[in-house]
This record gives sequence, C-alpha cells and structure tokens, in this order.
Amino acid sequence: MVATAATSSIFPVPSPSPESGGAGNKLVGGPANLGGLKSKPVTSGGLKAKAQAPSKINGSTVATSVESLKLEDDLPSPPPRTFINQLPDWSMLLAAITTIFLAAEKQWMMLDWKPRRPDMLIDPFGIGRIVQDGLVFRENFPIRSYEIGADRTASIETVMNHLQETALNHVKSAGLLGDGFGSTPEMCKKNLIWVVTRMQVVVDRYPTWGDIVQVDTWVSGSGKNGMRRDWVLRDCKTGEILTRASSVWVMMNKLTRRLSKIPEEVREEIGSYFVDSAPILEEDSRKLTKLDDNTADYIRTGLSPRWSDLDVNQHVNNVKYIGWILESAPQSILESHELSSMTLEYRRECGRDSVLDSLTAVSGANIGNLADSGHVECKHLLRLENGAEIVRGRTEWRPKPVNNFGFMNEVPAEST
Repeated sequence: MVATAATSSIFPVPSPSPESGGAGNKLVGGPANLGGLKSKPVTSGGLKAKAQAPSKINGSTVATSVESLKLEDDLPSPPPRTFINQLPDWSMLLAAITTIFLAAEKQWMMLDWKPRRPDMLIDPFGIGRIVQDGLVFRENFPIRSYEIGADRTASIETVMNHLQETALNHVKSAGLLGDGFGSTPEMCKKNLIWVVTRMQVVVDRYPTWGDIVQVDTWVSGSGKNGMRRDWVLRDCKTGEILTRASSVWVMMNKLTRRLSKIPEEVREEIGSYFVDSAPILEEDSRKLTKLDDNTADYIRTGLSPRWSDLDVNQHVNNVKYIGWILESAPQSILESHELSSMTLEYRRECGRDSVLDSLTAVSGANIGNLADSGHVECKHLLRLENGAEIVRGRTEWRPKPVNNFGFMNEVPAEST
C-alpha cells in the first residue's frame, strides 16, 4: 500500500466511484461504505513508523507517502480517464481549417469582384480568332517595353512584325499551315513558298508602351498568280485606326529560287478564303527610281545578315530589310521626324553571306537643316556589293508630335 501511495504522487490515480470501491479511499478518507460493508480501520502507527524514515533515491530525499496523501487530499481529483477525453482537441484543428478556407474564399471573391478594364484582353494567350464570316482574322498585341524606341513609341519594325505575325496565325487558324513559313500543305508538297514583292504602309499614329493594338487581316487575289494581303491596326481601347498596310505576294520554288505560278491544287486550298474587296490603301503608282553613288546623299556600307535574321525558309525576313534601309537615313530626321508612310519593292532576296549597301536621297528639304523641315520625302535603295538591287523604297516623314510630357519626342541629349 505504501508503494501504491508513493506511485500515485508521480502518476495520479483517479478516485474510484463509491460503487467500485478501492484502497485509495481507505487512505484518504478513512473508512468507506462499500455496499454496506465497513472497511477495517487502519492504525496510524504503521504510517508514522514508516514516515519517520524518509526514503532516498540516489542520495536524494523523496516525499513520503503520507505527505503525498496530504497533498493529494488538498487538490481536487482529476476527472476519470475515458476514451472521449483522451482524444485530441479537434475543435482547434477544425477552427484552423475553417479560417484557411474562409481566407481563400475571400481572396477569390475579391478577384472576382475586381472590375475589368476595357483594355484587358479577353484571351491574352490565344492566337486570335476568325471573324466576319470566316474571312477576316483578328489578333490583339500588347506593346511591350522592349518594342518602343527612344521617343517612347513603337518602332516601325515592331508594327511590321505584328502584321507578319497576324498573317501567319491567320494561315494557322484556317488549318492551312504546313511545315513551311506560311506555306499550305499542297505548297509544301511542291516546295513552294510565299515571297513579298510590294509593301505599302501608312501610319497615322504609333502606339506607346502599354497600349493594346488590334490587328485585322484578310487576303484577296492579285492578278493571275499573286495574292494581296491587307491589314488594319487599331487602338483596342478606342477603335482608332493607327496603321493601314497592303502587300502583294507571289510563289517561289524553295529549291530553284525561281518564281512559280499558283498550282490549281493550291488555288483550291486558298481560294475560298479570298475576299472580293478593294485594297485598304490606294496604290501609290509613282515610280520608284534607282539610286546610285552619285544621286544618293547618304550611304551605309558593309551590312550583312546575322543568323538570327534568317527565317525558316533560309532567307532574310522582309522586316529586316526595313531596318537596313533606315540605316542610311540621316540622324537628324530620325530624331525630329517620324515615318508616316512607306512603299517598298522587293526585287531580289539576299543570303546569309551577302554584304549590302544602303543608300538614301532626301528630296524636298534643305539637307543642312532637316530638323526644322516640315514633311520630308526620302528615296532608298538596298543593294548587294556587286550592284544587284535588293529593295527600292520611298518613305515620307512628318515632324514628331508633342507627347504627354509637353516636349518633342526626341532622343535625350547626351550628358557632358
């Protein structure tokens, strides 16, 4: 019994119910009524004798059983150990889970309540859609920070790349894209590709960083063996027309690099997508004259394509030619004017090992005072070193407008 009392000082033993009986009641409360039976009283002498010699464990004095019994008698007895009160407190876990779900639901509802801006894309990760009875392809493009120049507006190369991307996605969405660059399945069988022969562009206003532009494109027949593709580029928020462009394309054999007629099999593939409409731009019928070293005012030599300038058909992308043409444009025009229109005639392709010259002649303006000139017109020629013509062109320029910051869109002056 003393061993039991000593053990209870470390591991409390719950008090048994009056019906169950137990030795604990004999020590704590004296005689207990056990169903009409009286327990035998215990004399205190034995307890006193054992209490006079406190036990030691490893040299340390430990409390006696009597002291433990007195302490236990003063404290309320713990509740009986049952299956229910041995389980963890599930209410705390449930409350934590509920809090997490409520917080997540609140965040989701806040996102759902957030009003949509009118300039937000409906499908920013898509490739556009077919509209107007399946004859027009439409795609949206955000103007990104790396697509603008020093004057805070998109460059002409950016605009032209968006036009080209829309044209290719049009072919892809129509299910006509083979394994070539814009070639249909029948064209791939016959090793045919599209090449541009003429491009005409009019820019009313250049978009700026953060704008979203909407590009519509469609195709029509051009003569017996050509195709015309037109574009309209608008401000997605206001609907304002920013750019209009029209181009003429012909077929070329990828192996022989010679022009080809449109085979009947290819005509059947693409004929149902042709739109019977006039060009979006009235054709500029003025003849593009050839420049030479004597008639050009500015010449830039030693231009050569890089590997990244080639497309999947292993020839220089037509947008790259525009950059080369502007390489010889006078710096004073680039800083004070913006390109308002452009007409290009593509006469020959160049390969990866070609070296080119860019020639520009300025007409209708005082070359010594171009920055203060009004509208300026330039003639261009891109040629190989041996004199073979690549592209003839004409560009028109207008003074840059005052931007939202209250000054001209000019290149900042270099600090000294």
